[in-house]
Amino acid sequence: MKGEKKKRRGGRKFHLINSGMKAPPRADLWSEKLEKSDMVLVIACGALAKEITVLTRLNNWTHIKTRFLPAKLHNEPQKITEQLRKNLINARNKFSQIFVGYADCGTGGQLDSLLDEFGIQRLPGAHCYEFFSGSQSFTDMVEDEPGSFFLTDFLVKSFDKLIWHGLKINSHPELKEMYFKNYKKLVYLGQTENPDLQTQASEIAERLGLTYEYRFTGYGELSTSLSALTATG
Repeated sequence: MKGEKKKRRGGRKFHLINSGMKAPPRADLWSEKLEKSDMVLVIACGALAKEITVLTRLNNWTHIKTRFLPAKLHNEPQKITEQLRKNLINARNKFSQIFVGYADCGTGGQLDSLLDEFGIQRLPGAHCYEFFSGSQSFTDMVEDEPGSFFLTDFLVKSFDKLIWHGLKINSHPELKEMYFKNYKKLVYLGQTENPDLQTQASEIAERLGLTYEYRFTGYGELSTSLSALTATG
């Protein structure tokens, strides 16, 4: 009797698990709510959420709608294009324009191939360090010290979660040498002039055994790219 009650309480989930059936995929509730609009959709990395939100508010860009994907995708860059494809399929034909708030971000050109397929533009450069600092400035920094490890405001705040824990250095200290043995300098590219973040970045550099440098970049080409978006596409 108890066994029968347990099965009934388990309901549909219990039946699916014990019958070997797979549950149907969850509907994309975000896309289900979308209606055709004259707005511009910006699908961007979660690491840029604060900067894009601030720029949108300060400039009163009421024609821009945002969709942010998890920043942790950067630890597995191949998943960036997978997630973007799903979002683009769901959102196409529902906006006057779609813009992707990613640089190449370690996808090795796969992102550009995807965007060519959909006829969509993205942020310039290879990564956020380049479009925040500007291409020439970034090139100069790398030529000055090829062994530079870069952080942004977001990455300073999220260093422990995304890098120290995300790459398992906390539980496997030997990985620190593996990941950082070729670096000599940590360069913090600041979007804001925040003394607390500068202190945190300096402490991270000390933890990694790297020399420390701070450069204020502001929003760089992120601001320029978003400013060019219009509701008419």
